[in-house]
Amino acid sequence: MRTALLLSLVFTVGIAHAQNGTKSTSAKPGAAKTASAQGYEIKLKLTPLKNQWVYLYNWYGDKKYQVADSARLNEKSEGVFKGNKKLHGGIYLAVTQNRVRMFEFLMDAHQHFSIVADTTAPEQPIITGSKDNTIYQEYSKFLQPVAIKLNSLQQQLPAARTKEDSSAIIKAIEAGNKTMQDYRENIMKMHPDAMITAFFNAMKKPDVPAVPTRADGTQDSAYPYRYVQQHYWDDVEFADRLVRTPFFEPKLDEYFKYYVSPDPDSIIREVKTMLLSSRAEKEMYRYLLAKFTNKYMSSDIMGQDKVFVYLFENHYLKGDTTILSEKDKETVFKRGWSLIANILGKEAAPMVMNDTIGKQVGLYDLKAAYTLVVFWDPNCGHCKTEIPRVDSIYRAKWKALGLKIFAVNVEDGALPAWKEFINKHDLKNGWTHVYEPKAVKHAQEAAGVANFRQLYDVYKTPTLYLLDGQKRIIAKHLDVFGFDQVLNARLKQQTK
Repeated sequence: MRTALLLSLVFTVGIAHAQNGTKSTSAKPGAAKTASAQGYEIKLKLTPLKNQWVYLYNWYGDKKYQVADSARLNEKSEGVFKGNKKLHGGIYLAVTQNRVRMFEFLMDAHQHFSIVADTTAPEQPIITGSKDNTIYQEYSKFLQPVAIKLNSLQQQLPAARTKEDSSAIIKAIEAGNKTMQDYRENIMKMHPDAMITAFFNAMKKPDVPAVPTRADGTQDSAYPYRYVQQHYWDDVEFADRLVRTPFFEPKLDEYFKYYVSPDPDSIIREVKTMLLSSRAEKEMYRYLLAKFTNKYMSSDIMGQDKVFVYLFENHYLKGDTTILSEKDKETVFKRGWSLIANILGKEAAPMVMNDTIGKQVGLYDLKAAYTLVVFWDPNCGHCKTEIPRVDSIYRAKWKALGLKIFAVNVEDGALPAWKEFINKHDLKNGWTHVYEPKAVKHAQEAAGVANFRQLYDVYKTPTLYLLDGQKRIIAKHLDVFGFDQVLNARLKQQTK
């Protein structure tokens, strides 16, 4: 039974602690900005600190902070954060120059208010002039004793000696969670337009109703899973302010981990829907596009790079490059053009190269049930281990499956070493060895034609691809055992 505390709502109210190793850098003190009705002005009194800087941070995703502003406290412990443009909505933090986080508060549409706090009781700031923060403070006061009690119960649970003791603790935790949830529900009912209500909606998980009984009297065991999946994002607006919270990113990660199939087409459907839903929200759209790009540009799961190619073709190639620095833009476009030609299921790019005696041989000249394309370097230490291993499993098993090997020497300056390695390890039966002459390489560069490195995303050696009889890519970037598993799975499927 799940008994996780709802304190994981992640509004970590008023717990001061040193932020050693924080991911953000200190803001440099700057000239005071002119405040306006459209801007922000947050007056701060933080006793007993005097004549020192205080920083305004905001959350950005899970466990990350950004510096939003800085203020200098005077002899009276007073300072002001102000600017002529409104700050982004979300959860903000006041942090001392010694990296001690003092308290959190909400940044809503009304950004002219005052905060009075003391370092000896940072969990009790007094905020005036902000309705959203008044609601938030009232909730925080209610939450603290409940959270302390629930934490204590949670710690007692592993030490429970009897089933009865364990059951009693679980019931107490459930009662505490219900008390907290009832309080939240009341806030949401009384203040439907408050920022904290939007945050509660974003944090909650669907309550699964009773599993319906079929006509034959049986129940669908998968119903709870499907219900949560279908209602996971109910009442959640993909608004900018959610970006600057510590709970939205974990919720997003959990959804893709547990409720989205890992196959790329399923992921693309979800990504497409989320980006479309957030298009009008500039910050949320930028955040999601950047997150999905980083996640799927170099995914550990074979085939998921198709998601990045979707983003590349449908967003970056269509001009959505404002989130990228020049360096990142170069990386994204280079990676995009490299992956666009070698997505699983596509026909492999043709290659015509010279063999060991200078005769031109094409990849599509090989007639085989399967083709293993191997990009390697005879001077690469890892290749010296892996290439003989490929030959061993080829002789023992793959040859009988009708597989042939098209091996590309990526280092045109190592021809003697290449031929020596081939002869030494007797890599001849079933192997076609080729390389691209320098003259061809230079001609391609001059003409702006993509070479094999780009077409096959060859950024390390060895790099391997497995093709079917029509030269369609069915696996890539695996080791020999991974390719063997793919072949086994295909054989089983064919047998069925």
